[in-house]
Amino acid sequence: MEYRRFGDKIVARIDMGEDFLEKLCRIALLEDVKLAEVSALGTFSYMNVGLYDLEKKQFMGNDFEGMYEIVSLTGTISTMDGQYYGHIHVSAADQDGHVFGGHLSKGVIGATCEMVITVINGSVDRVKDEETGLNLFDFKRR
Repeated sequence: MEYRRFGDKIVARIDMGEDFLEKLCRIALLEDVKLAEVSALGTFSYMNVGLYDLEKKQFMGNDFEGMYEIVSLTGTISTMDGQYYGHIHVSAADQDGHVFGGHLSKGVIGATCEMVITVINGSVDRVKDEETGLNLFDFKRR
């Protein structure tokens, strides 16, 4: 992984075999990012994506292994209890053009990944919502 910061933008390259979420967290910690928007493109050789089952209050993931072209990757960086918190969603296509996606819980880079982090001046913490079980933005905390 390599990256460079240009004011409120961080441009990064994540390399083959590297863990996307781990590298995103590393950049955020190195650059002291508390709030940001994330976008990326590239490929995954492995990904676990899925959705949150509201009834069961748990994430239901699906494993995909092979080469998957990232069609869209978007998300946020915020904090929870003052600590780094990344939330990423992805859509990725197989060689036949079938697209799979959802909440990204694991992603290993295939050939490469190009990412842009747009840093927002400020911070928004998260709090666990007992009704849904999700960690939601908490605008009451400062």
